[in-house]
Amino acid sequence: MSGVKIKKGDFVVVRSGRDKGKNGEVLKVMPQDNRAIVQGVNVVKRHQRQTADQEAGIISKEASIHLSNLAIEDPKDGKPTRIGFKTLKDGRKVRFARRSGETIDG
Repeated sequence: MSGVKIKKGDFVVVRSGRDKGKNGEVLKVMPQDNRAIVQGVNVVKRHQRQTADQEAGIISKEASIHLSNLAIEDPKDGKPTRIGFKTLKDGRKVRFARRSGETIDG
């Protein structure tokens, strides 16, 4: 574990910035930059040059957002929560929502 508490596939809530209050699924995490790409959040328009497999035009795509602006969605009520770690009886280390105590990893 590299200290990043957010993983690909997690559902997160944006805590600050232009998209504050939006939520979505994490598509990619870049731990070396402390950034993540979240579906439907921080959408920017890019001018695309025509290539053999893609036509020209203005396309919308998600830009990365800093991890400090994201919080995991509580599995129980969907509100932002902090993350804790605990070891189960079978020895597995799992993440849990501090708000409700619900485990996040299966």
